[in-house]
Amino acid sequence: MTASEHLDVLIVGAGLSGIGAGYHLQQKCPGKRYAILEGRDCIGGTWDLFRYPGIRSDSDMFTLGYSFKPWTEPKAIADGPRILNYVRETAADNGIDKKIRFHHRVRRASWSTQDARWTVEAERNLGEGGTEIVRFTCNFLFMCSGYYKYEEGYTPEFSGSKDFTGRIIHPQKWTDDIDYAGKRVVVIGSGATAVTLVPEMAKAAGHVTMLQRSPTYVVSRPAQDPVANKLRARLPAKLAYHLIRWRNVLWGMYFFQLSRRKPARVKQLILGGVRMALGPDYDIATHFTPRYNPWDQRLCLVPDGDLFKAIKDKRASVVTSEIDTFTKNGIRLKDGSELEADIIVTATGLNLQVLGGMEVSVDGRVVDFARTLNYKGMMYSDVPNLASAFGYTNASWTLKCDLTCEYVCRLINYMDRRGYKQCMPHNVDPDITELPSLNFSSGYVQRSVAKMPKQGSKRPWRLYQNYALDIVSLRFGKVDDGVMRYS
Repeated sequence: MTASEHLDVLIVGAGLSGIGAGYHLQQKCPGKRYAILEGRDCIGGTWDLFRYPGIRSDSDMFTLGYSFKPWTEPKAIADGPRILNYVRETAADNGIDKKIRFHHRVRRASWSTQDARWTVEAERNLGEGGTEIVRFTCNFLFMCSGYYKYEEGYTPEFSGSKDFTGRIIHPQKWTDDIDYAGKRVVVIGSGATAVTLVPEMAKAAGHVTMLQRSPTYVVSRPAQDPVANKLRARLPAKLAYHLIRWRNVLWGMYFFQLSRRKPARVKQLILGGVRMALGPDYDIATHFTPRYNPWDQRLCLVPDGDLFKAIKDKRASVVTSEIDTFTKNGIRLKDGSELEADIIVTATGLNLQVLGGMEVSVDGRVVDFARTLNYKGMMYSDVPNLASAFGYTNASWTLKCDLTCEYVCRLINYMDRRGYKQCMPHNVDPDITELPSLNFSSGYVQRSVAKMPKQGSKRPWRLYQNYALDIVSLRFGKVDDGVMRYS
C-alpha cells in the first residue's frame, strides 16, 4: 500500500459531472487542493464507455452542456463522440485534466469525526493484471461517479440463450469487431438505447426488428434547432447560449407539468405525432401506445424522426410480444411465432448502484444508503462532508449537477469562513415520511429502488425535479437552514 496523500476535496469520476465539479471548485474555491480519481483510463464517463452505433444524447445540448461553456456545434441533439469531445475540451482548456488520476477505482471511504476527514481507498491498476491499494485523505468527498454499474448492464435470464448460434451483445459491451452489415438483427428493448440503435443499425443491416414487451412514448424532434442557430449567428455566443438554454428549460418544465395535469391531452399530442410520421394504416395502438401516462417513465427522443423513417422504409420493424425462448436461429415468442436473427442486441437496461458501489462507513459504522434520506438531492442524512452529483430524471442531467457543484462550493466557503470542519444533514422533524427517491415506473428504477436512498415528504428532503425551484434553494437559499449541522 502506498503512503496516503491529503487533499481538501476529492472528486470521484472524470465524466460530465466530475469535470464540471473540477471547474466550479477552481472558480469558486481557488485555494482548495483537489484531485479527481477515475477508475478507467480516460475522461468522459458514459460518453466514452458506450460505443454502440448511433450513441447520442436524449437531452438537447443547450441544457446538457455546462452553464459556463456554450455549446457551439450545429446539432442540438448531439452524438456521443461530439459530447465526449466537448467534455475533454472543457477539461483541457481549464487544466482540469492535470488533476485526474486514472486507473484509480475507489473501493471504500471511511469518515473519522475525531480527525474530521475521509480516508479513501482506491485500487490502482498497474497493468498486466496487477493492482495496488492507494490511500487518500480529504476534508470533503464529492462523488461524481454516475448512477449505474460500469462493469455490466442488466440482462434478464433468457431461456435457451445458449442454443442461439449467432452473437448476443449488450450495448454497454459493444466492441469495434461487431459486423452487422446485411445481417438480420433483433434489438430487445424499447427505451432510449433501443430507439437509438434501431435506425442507426438499419442503415447497414439486412433488417432490424425492435422487439418490445410493451411500448414507450416516442417523440420526434429536429436534430438541429433552427431558432437557436439563428440566434447564435446574430448574438454573442454566451448570451445566445443562455437564452436558448432558458427557453428549453422553461419549455421542458411546461411540458412536464402539462403531462402531470392533463395526461390524456399530452398522450393525444404524442400519439398524433407518431401517426403523422407513420401514416394512418400503421398499428400505433399496439406498438406505440404505452399502458402508462406520459412522464411516468422517461420519454424517448428520436432526432428528425429517424426511427419512424426506418420503419416506413421497411428497413426496420417493431414487434410487441413476450419472449418464450431463444432458439438456434433466433427467438420464439409466446404467440408461437419465431423471429430469425444473426445478431441479438439486449438493450435491456442498466444496473443502478449508489455512489459507484463504494463501501462507506462513518466512525466504523457501515452506511446503509437505503436507510438514509436524500438532502437537497445531493447529500445523505447523518453522512458528513459528502455530496454526490445526480441529475434530473425529467430534464437534462447537467442542469442539476451544475447547481449541485455551485452549492458544494458555497458550503465549503461557508465552513471556511466560520471555522467549521464538518457539515452533516440531520433530520429531527417527526412529520417527515419516507418516499422512494425516484418516482418512475421504469424497470431499471423498480429493480433497484429499494436499495436507493429515500426522499422525505417535504423540503429539504424532498426532490422536486424542478430546475427553477432548485435555483432558488441551491443558488440563493440559506446554507445554514437548521437541518445541516455544523461543528
